[in-house]
Amino acid sequence: MQKSSDLFFVSSNDQKYHEAKKILNSFGIQLGFLKSNLEEIQSDSLNHIARKKARNAFSKHKKPLIIEDDGIFIDSLGGFPGPYSSYVFKTLGNKGILDLLKNKRQAKFISVITYCDDAILESFDGELCGTISKSQKGKGWGFDPIFVPNNSDKSFAETSDKNKISHRYKSLKKFSNWYLHK
Repeated sequence: MQKSSDLFFVSSNDQKYHEAKKILNSFGIQLGFLKSNLEEIQSDSLNHIARKKARNAFSKHKKPLIIEDDGIFIDSLGGFPGPYSSYVFKTLGNKGILDLLKNKRQAKFISVITYCDDAILESFDGELCGTISKSQKGKGWGFDPIFVPNNSDKSFAETSDKNKISHRYKSLKKFSNWYLHK
């Protein structure tokens, strides 16, 4: 088992850190937190954004770390907002997304976890397909109140086991398997 000071999650988002910490704890990895506003380049590639943020975070903190970049990709909107999800959430919010959609509501969440230390830069992705609900369901952060995973009738905000099925869980599971055996 790793010590909490061996690996850090770098983000300005406390919610992402708490979810990542719970998930990684289930794999026996202790995670520290470095709250930091990282410059986010504009790109249509989550992987490219995550790798750039990880390099920048490592050059700033000089500690082994992971960052996450994620987005919600709505099929009927051509994958929008994708890597621009944070900006779209701040400007349009869930109500704005709901107002844009008609009957085609298929979507997916994608998460990219990138690890960086002085010698390694490695990324791991996770994807979860679902739909956008017709109204907000439950209280949660980000797009959780409007995203309903496939084979569920509950939004992420209403789901008690989100951390066992989410896109973030899937990418962190891949990372954990690699990290514990590297």
